[in-house]
Amino acid sequence: MRIVFCGVGAIGSTAAVLCRNLEATLVFVDFDRVESKNLLAQAYVKPSVGKNKAEALKLQFLNLHGVKPEAHGVRLTRDNVEALCGGADLLVDCMDNRDSRSLLSDFARRAGRPLVHGAVSGDGTFGLVRWDEHFVPDAEDTPGQATCEGGAHLPLLGLLAATLARAIQDFTKHGTRRDSIVNLSSVMS
Repeated sequence: MRIVFCGVGAIGSTAAVLCRNLEATLVFVDFDRVESKNLLAQAYVKPSVGKNKAEALKLQFLNLHGVKPEAHGVRLTRDNVEALCGGADLLVDCMDNRDSRSLLSDFARRAGRPLVHGAVSGDGTFGLVRWDEHFVPDAEDTPGQATCEGGAHLPLLGLLAATLARAIQDFTKHGTRRDSIVNLSSVMS
């Protein structure tokens, strides 16, 4: 099985770490670089600062867990989505903007690939794990929008990433597709 994580920031990097036990090839796609402020809410270590997120996570997997993932330190675009995601058995969307989510969703639907989304609400009060057929990306960049910086939403992000990892595990082992809503009081499937 080949699992492609598109976006390995707070949700994606943490969910990927929780999937390290799967008998699957993990692939990380992210163009961004690790910044000091990312260390609070993302699964990176201090020596990763300045490195591409996909490459840094790959290195951490190799060094800390002995797992050999693949990394692509590029932005997902219409020109490369087929090359990056075409061989996936499962696509995992942890990106933080509607355009990228829509691009991946359009590709998954055309290619007949399963796609699960992990997303936090704009106000940071809940998160979603949704299979593509039930997911509609919201607009972003609104005043007061939640961010993954500063650790303010760390408990919610951790719970969301764990719920996403469980959805990935259930799909890889049993073919199960279960949607969930996560808040700090409960996880509802």
